[in-house]
Amino acid sequence: MTEQLPISIYVSDDLKQQFEKVTSVCNKLEAQLNFQTMTANWYEDENNILFIKLCLETPNGFAEKKRQQLEEIKIYSDDVFSYYQKSEKEQVMLCPIAITDAELTLLRQENKLLTKLLQVKLQKVLNLIALQLNLNAI
Repeated sequence: MTEQLPISIYVSDDLKQQFEKVTSVCNKLEAQLNFQTMTANWYEDENNILFIKLCLETPNGFAEKKRQQLEEIKIYSDDVFSYYQKSEKEQVMLCPIAITDAELTLLRQENKLLTKLLQVKLQKVLNLIALQLNLNAI
């Protein structure tokens, strides 16, 4: 049995259809971000680890998730919010992230920018979460 990593990245089916390499890019970024947060000492208390699920969405999927959300949400910007998933076993933060229309247009024109754009965007989101939770930036 493999243990779940504290940070996981989920990609909407719409984005997977538009960008065939997005899953492999996100798998690599997931490993990188988990390593960076570990070295930034995010997991000092092993009995109280926050699990963060980063959910990449199209603008429509993001708007739908935001509309459906009844829990208390923390809005970071127009394209990112988070909320806590109710779980008795672990503390889980879900963080829907919109790949904006402008970003989608750019990625369709320059597919090679996918890795860098996602890396910068996800790192920025994790640093916003770190600020909110008084953790070290990555």
